[in-house]
Amino acid sequence: MENLEVWMRGPIEGVPALLQPVAHALLQVEEDVLKYTAQLSSAQLWTKPGGNASIGFHLQHIRGVIDRMFTYAENKSLSDEQFDDLHKEGIENSDVSVTALVENLQRQIQQSVQKLALIDPETLTEVRFLGRKRIPTTLIGLLFHAAEHAQRHVGQLLVTARCIN
Repeated sequence: MENLEVWMRGPIEGVPALLQPVAHALLQVEEDVLKYTAQLSSAQLWTKPGGNASIGFHLQHIRGVIDRMFTYAENKSLSDEQFDDLHKEGIENSDVSVTALVENLQRQIQQSVQKLALIDPETLTEVRFLGRKRIPTTLIGLLFHAAEHAQRHVGQLLVTARCIN
């Protein structure tokens, strides 16, 4: 069963049925990132082939987007630390290792899946607000975007990894 994608392995324990796709997508991100960064050196982390975003950026951005969307899902504003992290996304930092970025992402995903288990499905269509402009959306919209956007950047990370290897 370990060759199967996460969604094919069945439900994630404790996560409501309507949120299973979000959990599956996030857990698939975790597995794919581990696979695609396994052979990556620290020197390759900030390489920008063809001027495209570096793998370091993608790892920071995936974690950051998940964190920010789940914050908005809780009807909260971003903290100063979250804004600081956002501004640091993609800025080359030779003190940061591939392992550290991957572990930060894994921690974020695990926390987010735990939060999914606490969500009442009856609240999924409740209004939430995105960003300083307070763009109206819904709880499910934010959760879906976290999963979808993370998946999109994993695809970009994969292409970048193939280009630099």
